[in-house]
Amino acid sequence: MVEDRAPRLIWTEDGSPRSGRFDDVYFSQQDGLAEARAVFLAGCGLPTAWEGRRRFCVAELGFGTGLNIVALLDLWRREGPADGRLSLFSAEGFPLSRAEAARALGVWPELAEAARALLDVWPEATPGFHRLDLPGFNATLDLAIGDVGWALSQWTGQADAWFLDGFAPSTNPEMWSDVVLDGIAARSARGAGVASFTVAGSVRRGLAERGFAVEKRPGHGRKRERLEARLPEAPVTPYLTPSVAVIGAGIAGAALSRAFAALGVRATVIEAERPGAGASGFPVALVTPRFDAGDRDIAALYAQALTRAAVLYAATPGAVIETGVLQLEQTPRDAARFARVTAQPVWAEGAMELRDAAACADLLGEPVESGGLWMRDAVAIRPGAALDAWLDEADRITATVGRIEAVGGGWRLLDEAGAVILEADIVVVAAGWGTAGLASALPLAPVRGQANWVEGVKAGSVAWGGYAAPTGSGLLFGATHDRAEIDGGPSDEAGARNLATVAARLPRLAARIAAAGPGQARTAVRATTPDRLPLSGAVPGAEGLFVLGGLGSRGFCVAPLLAEHVAALATGAPSPLPAEISKRIDPARFSTQ
Repeated sequence: MVEDRAPRLIWTEDGSPRSGRFDDVYFSQQDGLAEARAVFLAGCGLPTAWEGRRRFCVAELGFGTGLNIVALLDLWRREGPADGRLSLFSAEGFPLSRAEAARALGVWPELAEAARALLDVWPEATPGFHRLDLPGFNATLDLAIGDVGWALSQWTGQADAWFLDGFAPSTNPEMWSDVVLDGIAARSARGAGVASFTVAGSVRRGLAERGFAVEKRPGHGRKRERLEARLPEAPVTPYLTPSVAVIGAGIAGAALSRAFAALGVRATVIEAERPGAGASGFPVALVTPRFDAGDRDIAALYAQALTRAAVLYAATPGAVIETGVLQLEQTPRDAARFARVTAQPVWAEGAMELRDAAACADLLGEPVESGGLWMRDAVAIRPGAALDAWLDEADRITATVGRIEAVGGGWRLLDEAGAVILEADIVVVAAGWGTAGLASALPLAPVRGQANWVEGVKAGSVAWGGYAAPTGSGLLFGATHDRAEIDGGPSDEAGARNLATVAARLPRLAARIAAAGPGQARTAVRATTPDRLPLSGAVPGAEGLFVLGGLGSRGFCVAPLLAEHVAALATGAPSPLPAEISKRIDPARFSTQ
């Protein structure tokens, strides 16, 4: 049974939103904006608290209409540091729709710009973490949809300020439980401030027991009192921007370039040949997830990755060729498997839809014997467009890294002759199969593959044991999977195998491909891991050295999200991934230390 996450919103006679689930208002009927500014912004000492800070993190429990976040964004734009980055985290168990939030926020025209920015990226009500970009405000919001205790246990940030804006303890005790208060204490930076409308004794005592100095303050409107609390320790020293080197200019390296730039860090990317010289250099890539009907964490990882990738590629000019990919059933068991996939709560409504054989035939333009799964948010993209746009956010060096060695508090990159290429505080190895030669302790295995493409053939994106994808002017099809092989270029034999794979499932399409002429071909080597999951995180026993690799055939799906995760780990920023998922892709899972 699908868990009921509806907020049961009620609009009162004066147009104010009220929760039918908790029988409480979302904000004051007198002036919700003034309340947000007085109780939460001023209650956490803003804007004074972020003076002299290049990075500031605010966490909120009770996202609701988004009013507190919008008021904060408005203040940050007006009075935040010019070069500062604002990290936001909010948790919501019962999310409103975009239309409901728009109606609630529309009361305050003075917040129109900030409200529009938030509403433009308002996510679907899918359980899990959602990363939302607010570039006009130099801000990023990680919205966790689910139980608040779970959200706090999964978030890895350190908040400088807390907005505790859940419904009253009398109607929503879960929001104020010991588990939640423990999570607040664990995820608080030194000197963190806390603000809330409630002055309930259990909340005051709970915060005090966890080291916060707690005060009652004059309330706002009809509320006589409000709460302020603060950890007595002095805030941390100002953030120093590290130097960052990324090895590799494929999709992993390009995504890292974009992710570090979003954190205000300009990386240097080192590539032996040219961007996309390896497995990212084909004229089209399908951005599709791995399915796992039995492992919720892995399913959630790929669902979150697909959503994030689709957003970022859509924002990149010229990147998206086509939206929507059909995954055909490959074996008789796939029908039941696909049904289980569509029922998983990790997918947004309508993101995964079963199609019968007739519907698949209509999409493909030729008969098929079985049905499939329509992946609404999967896309076909031009890799070069994403690489060019994202690598423009980094400095670049053409060199072959032969060795990485520790030096002082950082790392030195040397070429094959032993000459120094550069030194950096942080190094991320994202060199595809080349990662194996630079981090030999990681369990990577090669898979050489060939894809072929022809001009003038039109068809939609479809996958089974093979796949076909539009290039914009023709069609790419493939691909071979030759395990443990790294040598050899394109061959007629591999091309014949690719065409035979198409013919076995889509003979009319194969005939059109054959009639189009010999076309072109390319080979590349992908890197895989024993459990077929990526390596995304710190290299064990090597402080400041990270890896993003082992992406297999899903690199264009997972790289954008996992690059943000690695960049966050490297710079101490909040990760967009839940902690339980990040453990599954941590390189340390293979460590014997």
